[in-house]
Amino acid sequence: MKTYYNPDDLEKFSTIGEFAPELWEKFMAYYSSVFEAGALTKREKALIALAVAHAVQCPYCIEAYTQSCLENGVNEEQMTEAVHVACALRGGASLVHGVQMKNIVKDLSI
Repeated sequence: MKTYYNPDDLEKFSTIGEFAPELWEKFMAYYSSVFEAGALTKREKALIALAVAHAVQCPYCIEAYTQSCLENGVNEEQMTEAVHVACALRGGASLVHGVQMKNIVKDLSI
């Protein structure tokens, strides 16, 4: 079945650096360092990344960070709760923009 997102494409991610290798190397150095343990553990960072992946709706990131969560000891119940946190924030962010609509209605109403 053909889809917009081909799971095999995740393995091709590094090809993005073919015509800008210096930028790719800088990005990868930054990206790798972000996920190292620091004030947050690798486990915490994987869980945050999974939630953000759902908020930005990136299927490749969802796959990668589900795996990372499992590798870092996060269970399915914890992952599900993180997804709900992302959902609540995304839903709330959509709703709060309703204030914009209300302001425009107020400005345009006779």
